[in-house]
Amino acid sequence: MAGYDRELISNGNPMEAVVGFSRAVRVGPYISVGGTAPVGPDGKTVGIGDVGAQTRRCIEIIEDALVRAGSGLHDVVRTRVILTDIDRWREAIDVRKDYFRDVRPVDTIMAVTRFVNPEWLVELEVDAVITDWPKNLG
Repeated sequence: MAGYDRELISNGNPMEAVVGFSRAVRVGPYISVGGTAPVGPDGKTVGIGDVGAQTRRCIEIIEDALVRAGSGLHDVVRTRVILTDIDRWREAIDVRKDYFRDVRPVDTIMAVTRFVNPEWLVELEVDAVITDWPKNLG
């Protein structure tokens, strides 16, 4: 039986090379998207002070990575919402459900002390499985 292929997905973040990470990794039909921060194309934080706006930006970045991997938000099976203030969880979840109400992946909501950039109030991670992956591989 042949093994799955492995694809590294980049979004051009210069820290990828410095730290040695990818925005996402696809192995066969499985995709993991790492901790995604609310950063705009200009490298600046989006929605300073606004958990909802930051959550939306994180999901936009995640969706782009999934599309590059041959998938999309419809294939997400797990989300992780990570907040610096757990009392603001509903602001993040109200945005999350706009994208995942019908997909209904499993979810974890957790808090951390802070992120690398103190302007970030939330990060998201997702795992996806491409449901229409060719069954005749391997």
